[in-house]
Amino acid sequence: MANLMTRDEFRTALETAIKGKSANASPFSIAWATGKLSREHMSRWAENHYHYVGPFADYLAYVYARTPDTYTEAKDFLLANMYEEEIGGDRHTDLLIRFAQACGTTRERVVNPDNMSPTTRALQSWCYAVAMREDPIVAVAGLVVGLESQVPSIYRKQAPTLREKYGFTDEEVEFFDLHIVSDEIHGERGYQIVLEHANTVELQQRCLKICEIGAQMRLLYTTALYNDYVNSDVSLQELELVA
Repeated sequence: MANLMTRDEFRTALETAIKGKSANASPFSIAWATGKLSREHMSRWAENHYHYVGPFADYLAYVYARTPDTYTEAKDFLLANMYEEEIGGDRHTDLLIRFAQACGTTRERVVNPDNMSPTTRALQSWCYAVAMREDPIVAVAGLVVGLESQVPSIYRKQAPTLREKYGFTDEEVEFFDLHIVSDEIHGERGYQIVLEHANTVELQQRCLKICEIGAQMRLLYTTALYNDYVNSDVSLQELELVA
């Protein structure tokens, strides 16, 4: 029978639940970070990524609606996160579409759900299910800690390549620069909410499990992008040489 962990023990356990399952380990991420992708490959990424991150404010809204009013700081964080995604400056999905257009695809293709892969559809559906059905603190663990907190480490490897290898402008890659900063803040606040409110053995264990599943879902999604769009152009053997 597990015991209730201290905050420090729980923080370490949450980080361990994600470790080794980061999307950085996927062949698609390795191909991107080492400059092996084409702009066409990145167009397909944008067309899929839109349907995962586009509804992120919707996911958070479902969690917000079910979070107890006494959890003031948690509700404030969720509301602020939604605001930043949608109306706090440039809409994040508009920045993603700007990058997609620089890659050679169109707004119409990006927003069309017919252009996402089955695996992307599964990730989107999982996010909705977590937001609507899980305990709000468990949902924050899955969506913010398990998924969103990974973003800065992923984009820090990809953003330099976009400028140096592919010649994108600062304006075209603003989506990545913004999320390196904002998601580091969001991820840490998500950790603090979970550390404070997962105050039973059962809640701690559920949070750990959903963090692990969230990391697995993002890794699966990113790996599927390689299998669906890149595999015939860049072999795994080629990536193993540069990874």
